[in-house]
Amino acid sequence: MKPKAIFNWSSGKDSALALYKILLENKFEITSLLTSINKEFRRISMHGVPVSLLEKQAESLGFPLIKIELPREPSMEEYREIMAQTMNAIQSQGVTHSVFGDIFLEDLRKYREDQLKEVGMEAVFPLWKRNTSDLIDEFLDLDFKTIITCVNETYLDKSFAGRIIDKDLIKDLPKNVDPCGENGEFHTFTFDGPIFKAPIPFEIGETVKKTYPKPKLNPEDQDDEYVFWFCDLIQSQRII
Repeated sequence: MKPKAIFNWSSGKDSALALYKILLENKFEITSLLTSINKEFRRISMHGVPVSLLEKQAESLGFPLIKIELPREPSMEEYREIMAQTMNAIQSQGVTHSVFGDIFLEDLRKYREDQLKEVGMEAVFPLWKRNTSDLIDEFLDLDFKTIITCVNETYLDKSFAGRIIDKDLIKDLPKNVDPCGENGEFHTFTFDGPIFKAPIPFEIGETVKKTYPKPKLNPEDQDDEYVFWFCDLIQSQRII
């Protein structure tokens, strides 16, 4: 009998490729997808994708969906409490592993492993330490299709929001931007590929600017903010 695993689904390309690989390996029974959403705006945290499109993804992928509803700006204590309650409930169902699409952020991996250890679970990283240029090439060669839903203005300008990722877009990325956006340069929504039963239909809406305060490391630090551009995706009957 294969060990049971939950899959941490962000809706984006790294999640899609990691799920593809974990299913291909066939070492785990994936019980469901797990996604954090903003409870107030009903959108996936950071990616800005509407919950309705997330639900369409889960339906096309053929897995039950567990939504972790987070407040608009949760404190670290609130976040940890909500996550602990969720993971304890999942672990009580016999799930022993949790799968992530992270690639090379060591601190994030350690955080995930430490949190899971507290509830007696283990983390799995199918893409870990893979070259990100190779990964995005593999992703496109497998005929996955994904669109950029959010860009960090520190790295990319507004024009990248709403673009489909293809070979031409990869060439257009500045040299300081990771081709998989692993440093948070951009986030995506994957709407078709070999693990989907059918493409996810949607239309592209307006692009919206949002700002978030940067954490102050010292009391004398000036007020500053992060600027993000979000491309709204609208549920539709039309396939891009």
